[in-house]
Amino acid sequence: MVAAQETLDGSRIQEELDRRGYARLGRLLSDDETTSLSKLFSNDDAFRSHIVMRRHGYGEGEYKYFRYPLPKKVASLRKDLYALLIPIANEWQQRLGSDLRFPHTHAEMLERCHEDGQTRPTPLILKYRAGGYNRLHQDLYGEHVFPLQVVVLLSKPDDFAGGEFVLTEQRPRMQSRVEVVRLERGHGVAFAVNERPVMGTRAYYRVKMRHGVSELRSGERYTLGIIFHDAT
Repeated sequence: MVAAQETLDGSRIQEELDRRGYARLGRLLSDDETTSLSKLFSNDDAFRSHIVMRRHGYGEGEYKYFRYPLPKKVASLRKDLYALLIPIANEWQQRLGSDLRFPHTHAEMLERCHEDGQTRPTPLILKYRAGGYNRLHQDLYGEHVFPLQVVVLLSKPDDFAGGEFVLTEQRPRMQSRVEVVRLERGHGVAFAVNERPVMGTRAYYRVKMRHGVSELRSGERYTLGIIFHDAT
């Protein structure tokens, strides 16, 4: 089960996601678990792919996608957080006027992805050093996109300066709005992958979301990213 899942307030999380496009989840990993996952970054056998961000114009830093089978803690977080977020995801689908509904379990979600060729696991660890950053982006990866994802900070905030998690939203005919989210070690934040519904004067409309990381001024920063759909 997710650490302290019993204390997670689904109503509070939905209210924050509806209002701001993100919600703090509190502590999801212990200090020992964050240390173990950070150290795992150097073990290439645990990962299917290693991306150096500069080569693709994504920013400065690197990240690695886990291979299947996922580490037990990552797999359990992915499963349990999906169960927490699925009612919100389907409520958003309804508000956006979509007939698509996501399955009730994560196993069924993966089955849907794999049937259409999205078979590569997407949970990942990201590493930044001084000067590192991540440009604003969306993690889509294929036709089947679960509308929410989670980031967990693995490093101690005192281990780096800068490196804030950044979200932007673009509403029609408005300039972009920016949110900066500071996390504690082992704490997570859920946020919109691509778009979310916002109530207008008469009906809901779509608001585009992007996320990234501001430049690290010093130190080293590791994060765990949990994306619920797999990739083509």
